[in-house]
Amino acid sequence: MGTLSTHVLDTSLGRPAAGIGVVLEGLDGTAIGDGVTDGDGRVGTIGPDRLEAGDYRLRFASGAYFAARDTEAFYPEVVVVFTISDAAQHYHVPVLLNPFGYSTYRGS
Repeated sequence: MGTLSTHVLDTSLGRPAAGIGVVLEGLDGTAIGDGVTDGDGRVGTIGPDRLEAGDYRLRFASGAYFAARDTEAFYPEVVVVFTISDAAQHYHVPVLLNPFGYSTYRGS
């Protein structure tokens, strides 16, 4: 089954980013699932038990995360658009985050 997980690391602190709201959407903006990063910065499963092949979007509430820490930040949210090409695989989308930048990659 095509499943999805994510995690966020706060590279400015060198540790997981707990408490970040994450929403999984179709490209039409329809919410498919949501979650909040745990103490390890992870959302173990987000969305339905099976994701069909296609394009999706993850929205990370980075601005709220930094505001709760009284830290100025440039990006109020991080949006990652990605493609599920094989509905039989598990997909993992990590985000490396700091107040003035972010990066992402396809994890395992």
